[in-house]
Amino acid sequence: MAHTEAQHIARQVALGERDPLRFGVFLAPFHQAGRNPTLLLEQDLALVEHLDRLGYAEAWIGEHHSGGWEIVASPELFIASAAARTRHIRLGTGVVSLPYHHPLHVADRMVLLDHLTRGRVMLGVGPGQLASDAHMLGIDTARQRAMMEESLEAIVALLAGREPVTRESDWFTLRDARLQLRPYTHPSFEIAVAATFSPAGPRTAGRFGAGMLSIAASQEGGFDALGSHWGIANEVAARHGRTMDRSAWRLMGMMHIAETEEQARREVAYGLEGIQNYQAKVLPIPLDADAPLAQRIDRGNATGSFICGTPEMAIRQIERLWQKSGGFGTYLFMGADFADPAATRRSYELIAREVIPYFTGAAHGPIASQDWQVGLSETWRDRTAQAVGGAVKDYESTKGAST
Repeated sequence: MAHTEAQHIARQVALGERDPLRFGVFLAPFHQAGRNPTLLLEQDLALVEHLDRLGYAEAWIGEHHSGGWEIVASPELFIASAAARTRHIRLGTGVVSLPYHHPLHVADRMVLLDHLTRGRVMLGVGPGQLASDAHMLGIDTARQRAMMEESLEAIVALLAGREPVTRESDWFTLRDARLQLRPYTHPSFEIAVAATFSPAGPRTAGRFGAGMLSIAASQEGGFDALGSHWGIANEVAARHGRTMDRSAWRLMGMMHIAETEEQARREVAYGLEGIQNYQAKVLPIPLDADAPLAQRIDRGNATGSFICGTPEMAIRQIERLWQKSGGFGTYLFMGADFADPAATRRSYELIAREVIPYFTGAAHGPIASQDWQVGLSETWRDRTAQAVGGAVKDYESTKGAST
C-alpha cells in the first residue's frame, strides 16, 4: 500500500468519514508443547502488560484442556492475574466454552471479575473448539452448539436480574436462581460470540444482539464468509427485535511484522511451521505439511491468512478486511510464538507505532501539519529571515542613537 493510501485512511477517520479501529490480541495462546509451561504463562502475562503500555485496547484469553499447545485452562484466573498487572487494557474470555460449565458459575465468575477490574472485562463465549476436550467431559460434539445457546440464554437472564431464573435442561438445572451481585458495568459487561466457518456463531450473536468474534476472518474460508456471517447475524437479530453493532464486531488475523520482510521471514523460522502443523490437526484449515517455510510464507501473504512482512503489508491486510466486511470495530492479532519473545514484542511495538495511528486517525494531524508547513517552507523561511533582519536593523539603529 502506498503511503498516500494510508494517509487517506487516517484522514477519513480523523474527519469522521469512517469509524476508528481498536486493536488487541487474541491469546489462545499457542506455545510449542514441551517448553516450560510456567515460563510460557509468565511470558503471556508479560505480553499483556506490554500491550497495555503500548496502548492496545483489548486482550482475549482462551480456554482449552488438551492438546498441549493452548495451555490456559481458565481464562478467568488468567484475567484476574493480568488485571492486577495492567491499568487500561480490557480483558475478555476468548472464549469460555459454555457447555463445559454450569451457567450460574459462568455468570457469577464474570460479575466478580467485573467488580475486581472496575469494568474492564468482556465475556466471550463459544461451544468449545477441541473435540478432545468435549470427549474428556463426556459431551457429544453434535450437541455443543445447542448447549452453548441454552447456556447463554440462562446467563443473559441471570445478568438481567429482572426475576428469578428457572431452567431445566438435559445438562443443567436452575431453580429460582439469581445473582448476589449486580455487574459493576451498567447494565452489564459486553458479551461476544465466537464465529468460525459455520453460521452457528452469527446466528447466536444475532439472537442475543451480542458482539461477534470472527476468529477465522483471515483464513481463506473465513474471509469469504465475512459478508454472509454479518448478514445472518442481522437477519436473526431483526427477528428477535435486536440490532447488531459493527463496533462490537472483532476480526482476528495472524501477523508477524519487522522492519523488513526479509527480517520477518527469518524470525518466523522460530515457530510458524509448528503452529500451522498443530492448527491443521485440530481445525479445518487446509495445509500441505510438507511445504517448506518459504512457500508457507508466500501463500500466507498471497491469501492474507498469515502476513509476514512490514508495517505497510499489515496496513494493506487490515484495510482489505475492512473493505471485505464493510467495517468492523476491533482487529485482533492472534497471539502465538511465530517468533521468539523478543521479536514478538518488537512486532507489536512496530504495529503500535507504524500501523495503528492510521486506523485511529492519530496520524492525520501531524502529517497534515507537516505537509502544510513544508508546502509553505519558502514563505516561512522568508518571513523568518525578514524578522531576523529587522531585529538586526532595530538593534543597530538603537545602538547608533545611544552613541
